[in-house]
Amino acid sequence: MEPIKHDLRLSEVIAPFGVGAIVDIRGESLMAPDTSWWHRQHAPEIHCERLSLRLGGGELRQPPAHAGRSGKDTRGLTYWRFPAWRFCERCSKLSQLTGKSKGRWSNTCGCGGALVPMRYVAVCTKGSHIQDVPWFMWAHRGADRGVTDAVRHCRAYKELSFVRSAKQGEGLAALRVSCAACKRSRPLSELVLKDALSRDGIRCTGTQPWEDSSQAAPCEHRLAAAQRGATGNYIAERLSALDIPEERPASLELLDKVQAHVYFEKVVADNGGPQSEMVAGWIADELGTTKEIILDLAAGGEQVSRDAPLLELKDGEWAAFLKKLGAGRDRSGGDFVVDGVPVQTRQGWPVALADNLVSIGQVRRVREVRALRRFQRWNTDADFIGPDLGVDRRRRPVYPAVEMFGEGIFLRFDEMLLQEWEQQDAVIARADILRRRRGELPWAARLDVPEPRFLALHTISHLLIRRLAFASGYSSASLQERIYAQTDRPDRTAGILIYTAAGDAQGTLGGLVRLGAPEALIPLLAAALVDADVCSNDPVCIESDRQGSEQLNLSACHGCTLISETSCETSNRLLDRQLVLGGRHVKGLLEAVLTELRSAE
Repeated sequence: MEPIKHDLRLSEVIAPFGVGAIVDIRGESLMAPDTSWWHRQHAPEIHCERLSLRLGGGELRQPPAHAGRSGKDTRGLTYWRFPAWRFCERCSKLSQLTGKSKGRWSNTCGCGGALVPMRYVAVCTKGSHIQDVPWFMWAHRGADRGVTDAVRHCRAYKELSFVRSAKQGEGLAALRVSCAACKRSRPLSELVLKDALSRDGIRCTGTQPWEDSSQAAPCEHRLAAAQRGATGNYIAERLSALDIPEERPASLELLDKVQAHVYFEKVVADNGGPQSEMVAGWIADELGTTKEIILDLAAGGEQVSRDAPLLELKDGEWAAFLKKLGAGRDRSGGDFVVDGVPVQTRQGWPVALADNLVSIGQVRRVREVRALRRFQRWNTDADFIGPDLGVDRRRRPVYPAVEMFGEGIFLRFDEMLLQEWEQQDAVIARADILRRRRGELPWAARLDVPEPRFLALHTISHLLIRRLAFASGYSSASLQERIYAQTDRPDRTAGILIYTAAGDAQGTLGGLVRLGAPEALIPLLAAALVDADVCSNDPVCIESDRQGSEQLNLSACHGCTLISETSCETSNRLLDRQLVLGGRHVKGLLEAVLTELRSAE
């Protein structure tokens, strides 16, 4: 067939059109096979050791790219036609065959009409497999009513039609698959009933469309019919990392110092006895820590959890940002350049806002690598499928990846003030609402734990992004966030990174980092809080505790807080204005800032 040529942005090959996703192009419905089909000589390798380690090893490779006419002969990505079954929009015949026009294969019927992909496909509800609905088999099965001997023995494979019956209204009952030979006809309304495909004896092939079903292991899970463009047909899990010098978190450096101390073996040997407490106190005084930490280390306390790749990546990034912030002007060069600026109260600035911010980082250059980790279908309880399904297991798996260069703003918040605020009973109770809802949803375990500091800093990030979209020259969809707000890590984190990145190696133009100067950023943040003080949906919004997808937002809606889903780490979930601005029964983290701003008017 004549190849279809179409340009996709590099980032789109990671999401939303990554391996296993359906892509609609020029009336065709296509699916991207796994990376074992890639021509590696045209897919340059991307190096990011931090990300490769968290993916469990393997190669990061960028999809083939070209630049206009100069790259017209560059080998592109292979896409597989799916679904293979199509119907003619002119004569309504249903077929898997492709027509010919002037000796070339084309997406046209023999009558000259265009072929349109069938709107339903069959999805495995557990194994994340997907396949065509076998329309001929399905049309000749079903309830005993109408299944005659002529229907059972029909072999008129080219006589199927996809027709509309005006007598049945506008629903699925009006859409039917009919056989002209045996006169059998079934409405699509029978296709979407629970376990409909299983009752008709249609089983899962255990494969993806581009795989050979004859070589696959049998799959015992049931199939369900789903619309071709349904969101659940492709649920991708991506992982991104900032390419930074991997700094060791302060807790690990402290661990090395404690274990190397001459008296530490005595603490371990005494095993919690009276001598161990006394000696632990000596070590703590000398190293500037607490006796409890020394005793916990001696008892073999686990300091770092290895169950969350993204949190592990953030641990190293947080340590790297702290080092940069403390160094002032950054003259190091490279792909990670951050100027650290301490925040000091100035005339005209809200004192409470300056008190909550320790320092600001102007991220002049940063490199981010994004990769497709795996995907699943139907729902988040289904099995995961990796992006490389090649049969040769002697080689390392290949993950689709793209590198982005950009700029940003980093804000570090005061840890002591955060701890004092987040220990209030009303604050804890407010956050526990979302914590309970997250625990009731199996897929929500991927989201960050909605502890008070995360909810507050995440909401502040959204408010600031909305304001920066007016001042930076970038749209809100071009800005990304990265929230560092965890208390269950060895090193507590309390920071926000707002950045933008582009696929070109030259990066971006500096419109965002310019606003990272305190004299520009502090007024912008104050204005963002004033903007959020009144929502067009108030008082409903501010008094609400159940908004958003799966009610995973409290006081947050499109009128005040939500941004583009692609810009948010949690797809516009886990947000609450009350924990930032205050409410009737809860004190907000930055409530004092609003009080100052109101009194100054």
